Amino acid sequence: MSVAVEISAYLPYLRRFARALIGSADGGDAYVVATLEIIVAEPDSFPRTLDSRSALYQLFLRLWTSTSATLPFRRSFVPRGPAERNLQQLAPLPRQAFLLRAMENFSLEETAAILRMTEVEVNALLRQANAEIASQVATDVLIIEDEPIIALDIEGLVQDLGHHVLGIATTQIEAISIARANRPGLVLADIQLADGSSGLNAVNDILRDTDMPVVFITAFPERLLTGQKPEPAFLITKPFEPDAVKAVISQALFFDQRARRKVA
Repeated sequence: MSVAVEISAYLPYLRRFARALIGSADGGDAYVVATLEIIVAEPDSFPRTLDSRSALYQLFLRLWTSTSATLPFRRSFVPRGPAERNLQQLAPLPRQAFLLRAMENFSLEETAAILRMTEVEVNALLRQANAEIASQVATDVLIIEDEPIIALDIEGLVQDLGHHVLGIATTQIEAISIARANRPGLVLADIQLADGSSGLNAVNDILRDTDMPVVFITAFPERLLTGQKPEPAFLITKPFEPDAVKAVISQALFFDQRARRKVA
């Protein structure tokens, strides 16, 4: 079986991981493309000592964290901003380990293999990541979700992280109304709402008034990963694990708070 066939099923998930890690849809996708170009140009670079999924993520992270640019990739690819250029500073190892475990559901053993570390070292990174997340500045959160049980689960997770829930909107009109009245610092949005309206349209309307990080939580990720613009940087698939929500919220706020500090 060719490498292309082996890894094809994992590419949408690598795109999701890359976007959350880098904080940018365009930047994440560019690094995924560069990783695939490496595989095509240098087939021996694909780590055959690992299973295909772990090997793909390891190769991606080797490229992403390579400060010496020793891995071959297309000369036309140039990181397009501080989030892509200052790699180690923006997503140090603790966040890489946490996203691999919490969002991608790699085992501790697999995470250690991907990062080329011991399991003891990975556990130390995970403890550090949890401490960093716990120290994040609290913000006001708008939840756009029409399923009551899921909405309550998300609300509980958000509150456990120390954030304040402004409200739970079940329709596009309600979401826009709450956002305009309260100016949330983060939006968590489903894309298919109870009255047939769209959480995606609601978010687009909200972002016309003000800028804020958005995390989409949906059972239909394929609707947001079509290759057509715009696409989200932060995406969680239902059914979700609590740690996955925690990880992606943390990343969204991490990049937003860095951006605001630079502006200030």
